[in-house]
Amino acid sequence: MVSAPTDVPPRTPRQDPAPRTEPVKQRDAFFDNAKYLAIVLVATGHAWEPLRDGSRAVSALYMLVYAFHMPAFIVIAGYFSRSFDASPQRLRRLVTGVAVPYVVFETAYTFYTRWTDGVPDRPVSLQEPLYLTWFLAALFIWRLTTPVWRSVRWPLPLALALAMLATTAPSIGEDFDLQRTLQFLPYFVLGLCLKPEHFRLVRRWKVRIAAVPVFAGALAAAYWAVPRMSDAWFYHRDSAQELGAPAWYGPFMTLVVFACSTLLVACFLSWVPGRRMWFTALGAGTLYGYLLHGFVAQGSKPWGWYDPAWVYEPLGEIVVTVVAAAIVTVLCTPPVRRVFRFVMEPELKWAFRGERNRERVVLRA
Repeated sequence: MVSAPTDVPPRTPRQDPAPRTEPVKQRDAFFDNAKYLAIVLVATGHAWEPLRDGSRAVSALYMLVYAFHMPAFIVIAGYFSRSFDASPQRLRRLVTGVAVPYVVFETAYTFYTRWTDGVPDRPVSLQEPLYLTWFLAALFIWRLTTPVWRSVRWPLPLALALAMLATTAPSIGEDFDLQRTLQFLPYFVLGLCLKPEHFRLVRRWKVRIAAVPVFAGALAAAYWAVPRMSDAWFYHRDSAQELGAPAWYGPFMTLVVFACSTLLVACFLSWVPGRRMWFTALGAGTLYGYLLHGFVAQGSKPWGWYDPAWVYEPLGEIVVTVVAAAIVTVLCTPPVRRVFRFVMEPELKWAFRGERNRERVVLRA
């Protein structure tokens, strides 16, 4: 009779392998802080628009903020688009997180501005972005072309060349706001090219200290430029000819504005706190604040918010700024996000091939 080897371990009941769980990626407080502060500047900039005619100081602040707030937002969007590889999963997220909100808010803004602008017959046109929806149309195009920018040898010079050429071509028209998409493209590509060490570099104390005189000088330059220069150059939505300048002036201003805006973005990021703050969690909801605050900004004039004379005095301008910051802050909060998540982040599993099969596999497992 042969006995079993003594070095063989006894059998144990069969156990199913433990399910593999993907590690939860922690959000970076620095970028959430930066996105929140940038969206506050976007909202305050819109709130300052009716106040510019009566105040050179407000016009200077408006020009300064418009020189870097959207570039900062776009640079961060580009940085977080580095991993976009056009895979089916990422394409689904692009559709549900960008294309669907674009369709919904483009339609909603059209109907809303029929009342606020007094244009009752304004048509719903998904081909021509209205008001704030241009960013969604541009983000869709930028992110879809990310693999191209990640593969070419000199992505930033190429993006700058396209932006410069766009300023000389008024024939581009307003289809999907391609003029603005091309002129803002270098900031998105810049974000694609950045690495974590670049953000650590601008957050050094030497850069933070240098940012103070840079911002002071930029504000003084904006105050000087208010009666001498159109702030429309910072909107990036028109060609040079449409702004009353010769065609060659467009490429020149593209380089000048890009250099100034990039410097101000670096100065802005240098003073963004890296630790968790009371507003850090709101950074995850900045797209909600961006799209929703437009309804308040558009309705503020018909509601008579700018009718009182005291609004155009220094104290009134401060109140307008605080109110705008408070409104966009509320719109970034979790309760508001829960209400509008079905529009901003719909799952739409029924619309994509393979989703039902994946659910069946999970149920069988």
